[in-house]
Amino acid sequence: QVQLVESGGGLVQAGGSLRLSCAASGRTFSSSHMGWFRQAPGKEREFVAAINWSGSFTHYADSVKGRFTISRDNAKNTVYLQMISLKPEDTAVYYCAADPQGIHTFVLHTTPMAYEYWGQGTQVTVSS
Repeated sequence: QVQLVESGGGLVQAGGSLRLSCAASGRTFSSSHMGWFRQAPGKEREFVAAINWSGSFTHYADSVKGRFTISRDNAKNTVYLQMISLKPEDTAVYYCAADPQGIHTFVLHTTPMAYEYWGQGTQVTVSS
């Protein structure tokens, strides 16, 4: 089992930067693919970025490609989302998620249902 706690959200002006962290506890973090999703009010949860268990492969939504970077430190049981050039449309609650079957697959999933464990979310608000 994996417990996830996000931090690093806040209020930032358009063009600014934030770094989100997701601290994980549990034995399976280092073998899990990890994902970041976001959900704006009245909208469905959407994929942002994913990273494989070793950190060697990443995948991004087109809307954040070139602006967001996902990374992980398995020694610290933490996954990060560095966000630059933030836009008002990036405003949402950001969630990290774990796919504990990751080490057994070569697929970085983009659908929420593929991830078994979720954090409580952290709010990111970008003002114009």
